[in-house]
Amino acid sequence: MDNTRTLKVGDIAPDFVLKDHHNHEFRLGEQKGKRVLLSFHPLAWTPVCGEQMKDIESQAAVFAGLNTMAVGLSVDSVPSKHAWAKSIGLKKTPLLSDFWPHGQVAHALGLFREEDGFSERANVLIDEHGRVAFIKIYPIPERPALEEILAVLKG
Repeated sequence: MDNTRTLKVGDIAPDFVLKDHHNHEFRLGEQKGKRVLLSFHPLAWTPVCGEQMKDIESQAAVFAGLNTMAVGLSVDSVPSKHAWAKSIGLKKTPLLSDFWPHGQVAHALGLFREEDGFSERANVLIDEHGRVAFIKIYPIPERPALEEILAVLKG
């Protein structure tokens, strides 16, 4: 059964539960009252993905000040995400594993690339009420500019 759909600004984001790189559960539905940046990256251990996550980590205090939780997501396993987070020096940014069922959250948000077996590179901003406030897909080799997300958050 294909549960892929195209998510648009204004849609209610589907709830999900994924394990982070410390093997703790993250449930999107439990984040109501704060904004959530879902920063999808194709694969851990790749240069652009590492820079994308380090950019988010470098703005952790800014995100917190804007009532926003920023998380990274990819189809990599929890142990891989854990080792990668350690290797690139992430301490504040949760990395979520959309490993099994393979890419289930990326599918649910319309961001899974069937031909590649991983997600698009994308930023999805969920507002305090669980609605999509911003969504953008980037070319795979392009590092997303956080300035546009911060501009949306600062409104």
